[in-house]
Amino acid sequence: MPLHPETLARFVDPLPIPRRLAPAGTRPDPANPSVRIPFYRVAMREVLQKVHRDVPPTKLWTYEGTFPGPTLEVTSGQATLVTWQNDLPARHLLPIDHTLCGAGRDVPEVRAVVHVHGAKAPPESDGYPTEWKVPGQAATIRYPNQQEAAGLWYHDHAMGIERLNQYAGLLGNYLVRDRAEAALHLPSGDSEIPLVLCDRTFDADGQLHYPTSGDPEAPWVCEAFGDTHLVNGKIAPYLQVEPRRYRFRLLNASNARLYYLSFSNGLAFHQIGSDQGLLGAPVPTTSLTLAPAERADVIVDFAGAAGREIVLKSQTLELMQIRVAARPPRRSPPLPAKLRPIARMAASTAVKTRTLSLNEYRDPKTGRMLMLLNAARWHDPVTERPELDSVEIWELVNQTEDTHPVHLHAVRFQVLERQQFDADEFQFKHRMQLLGTPFPPGPDEAGWKDTVRADPGLVTRIIVRFDGYPGRYVWHCHLLEHAANEMMRPFEILPRARPT
Repeated sequence: MPLHPETLARFVDPLPIPRRLAPAGTRPDPANPSVRIPFYRVAMREVLQKVHRDVPPTKLWTYEGTFPGPTLEVTSGQATLVTWQNDLPARHLLPIDHTLCGAGRDVPEVRAVVHVHGAKAPPESDGYPTEWKVPGQAATIRYPNQQEAAGLWYHDHAMGIERLNQYAGLLGNYLVRDRAEAALHLPSGDSEIPLVLCDRTFDADGQLHYPTSGDPEAPWVCEAFGDTHLVNGKIAPYLQVEPRRYRFRLLNASNARLYYLSFSNGLAFHQIGSDQGLLGAPVPTTSLTLAPAERADVIVDFAGAAGREIVLKSQTLELMQIRVAARPPRRSPPLPAKLRPIARMAASTAVKTRTLSLNEYRDPKTGRMLMLLNAARWHDPVTERPELDSVEIWELVNQTEDTHPVHLHAVRFQVLERQQFDADEFQFKHRMQLLGTPFPPGPDEAGWKDTVRADPGLVTRIIVRFDGYPGRYVWHCHLLEHAANEMMRPFEILPRARPT
């Protein structure tokens, strides 16, 4: 029997705030043993956690016993070590489809590997999908943190079952801090609040229900949408605030759902950051769209709403209530007019343009949908091999009816523009015929990104500098059911060519 979320009392649970994980100590830096760096120990384990006052405890898979996991807060330029320990049970919580790539019956049922989404890290630290660990095993990973302040997140990335492991609860925030951000005097401490949004489905006993095709031998579904919405692991919680300015660090951690966020009273707010850190200047707005894996950093001033109750919503969905204390407003420092210089990358700096299609097919072997990138499967030869420090333009040609949030590991990029194209000419004659005029990204996308919405019927152009480290990484659709069905491909950053 399903849980009917509409029958639950709303706004009866306080919003949980994920704790900031303290280092377990320091250890010598493997890259420079004379220097000691912070060391964290994070265990994955199964727990029972209440998602609502009136719902029995839910069995979840967590990092350090909570869903979402604790927040790791690191300093830009200072490396950290994290030991990720797999203490999960031997049997999976959710139904595995053994026909999916990498999820066959010849591999252990429970396996996990952590990817810090948005991290600029060498390939051995990136969480490659096949480098999983089974229960009882651990991996100690070094993260250089050589990047600007940004709201990253960590989650499972195990080949073929990432969609299940994340749905079960394996995700958390990873915040990078730097001096430039600190100098802006943005709301901090209890005025800076992470908001992890996701949808799930539960049965009447409060246990997770993951949708299936009805075929026990091939239970995969093309998207997993839940009918129940959680913020920081609670169904329709409330947050008590003072009539002053707050900083919300938003993350869409759903498998497939997009959120269209606004406040019930039309309250305006400012977006100050996106996936890879601060924007150039605050962007005033009353609404915000987040696809799976996208983040947004926003400033909301409740000074004019003392004594009121405001609902954070997504269209008709009520996600969270905000209760503003009935006290005189507290004056906040002025919001800076400028945040961080962001030089726009010129298309002329690109040494190569790649036209890459997003595809859906009817698999002739199984009769079900197959999602691919550039018509290639996971095990096909690597075709995207940019050189270290080179600049490329990637044209993402969406031939499907879905919006695909496309994520590139290890790098950040800028959105150049989007444009319509003739889908029939492209599909049947392999010729790109552009339609209309291109339109640039909005101010909310004018900063650095690592995940971009590739909308149906459009060519989405991004410009990427492949700086960082040589080696093999992946790029994929962050609709997790699509990524599990081979809408994920390796790419390889080649070492710089020696001058002849």
